[in-house]
Amino acid sequence: GKTALLHALASSDSGQIHNTDSIRLLLEGGADVRAATKDGDTVFTYVIYLLGEMPYSRTDEEAEAIESFCFRVTQLLLAHGANPSECPASESLTHFCLKSFKEYFPLLRFLLESGAAYNCSLHGPSCWSGFHITFEHLCWHLSRLDDETYSTDLIQKGQTLLELMMASSQAIQLPSNFEVNTSSCRSHGEKVQTLFCSLKQLECSPQALKHLCRVFIRQRLKPWPVDDKIKALPLPDRLKWYLLIDHGAAGHED
Repeated sequence: GKTALLHALASSDSGQIHNTDSIRLLLEGGADVRAATKDGDTVFTYVIYLLGEMPYSRTDEEAEAIESFCFRVTQLLLAHGANPSECPASESLTHFCLKSFKEYFPLLRFLLESGAAYNCSLHGPSCWSGFHITFEHLCWHLSRLDDETYSTDLIQKGQTLLELMMASSQAIQLPSNFEVNTSSCRSHGEKVQTLFCSLKQLECSPQALKHLCRVFIRQRLKPWPVDDKIKALPLPDRLKWYLLIDHGAAGHED
């Protein structure tokens, strides 16, 4: 059986995605965000299902409505203590968004900036790792696509994602013996290798002061969203850009 909250989420399909108020009221009334069905369905099972339906939407408006609904519901769930990075990976919203980070980047950014773990929150990077998934996604797409505009956008989002994960804590967690083979990345192999080397350097070397400051400032500016709070700081634009972590922003070099 399903709890009232799980039932409300399960009834939210592409034809009925306007019951956010019902979900909010249930959560405010103390609904258990950790409840699961006997089949293992959790509160995020239904969000993941809806997001997976987006590519098959009949219109752009329908896809946007689904995305907006999933974003609002995820905000509500996290505000009431739901963990999007739990095991198994198939029920983890963070894992799902990482696997297709270009398509679900705004939601993934929200998850990370809200404190979601970028690894399995139960078993750590030995179970699944955001860094591993990101590089796997990058290399897979770059090996198959010749569209330079798409590839550039993908790499920019990948770099932003990597830095968001790196900026979430002073010490990063990588899988043991983590390596990346960039031979399939065509003309972008050097860029991907540079991203990987910066990650490994952060793991193996003492953290730079600017990195520690970025971690500290971003942590102090939570909860999400932090962008407007960073822009309001009395700092030079270059430092604000470093704190914002947005490699798609115009007018700045990497």
